[in-house]
Amino acid sequence: MERKVKSEFKEKVLDLRRVTRVMAGGKRFRFRTTVIIGDENGKVGVGIAKGLDVAQSVDKAKTNAKKRLITIALNNKTIIHQVEAKFSAARVLIKPANIGHGLKAGGAVRQVLLLAGVRDATAKCLGRTKNKLTNALAAIEALKKLKIRSEK
Repeated sequence: MERKVKSEFKEKVLDLRRVTRVMAGGKRFRFRTTVIIGDENGKVGVGIAKGLDVAQSVDKAKTNAKKRLITIALNNKTIIHQVEAKFSAARVLIKPANIGHGLKAGGAVRQVLLLAGVRDATAKCLGRTKNKLTNALAAIEALKKLKIRSEK
């Protein structure tokens, strides 16, 4: 009997699209899935994968996200300082907030911050795109810019 090991990461399927490739015999359909994983304690990753069915593409995206995990330093469930980043057409601004303020963010950026463990912050999508994938990757780029203060 095979037992499935429970992962320490929580996961969220952010985007699921049916993509088409036109061949001589007709159209071939595949699924592209964007998955965010995080341990809600400073580790978060975004993975993208395609598969012939939904389950296959979700599994592939999960393993891809595990390979791309980043670790961020949290200060009382918020980020250390304000960061801004751009990915493709998406621009994201993330600001720290006081304890109890809550997470004021929308869409894909909110999901990334929740799974990273950020509970008090304000985020704004400054770009004109509403594409979930590029907004999530812009949020990851912003979190990568967080600098840890050197202890002297």
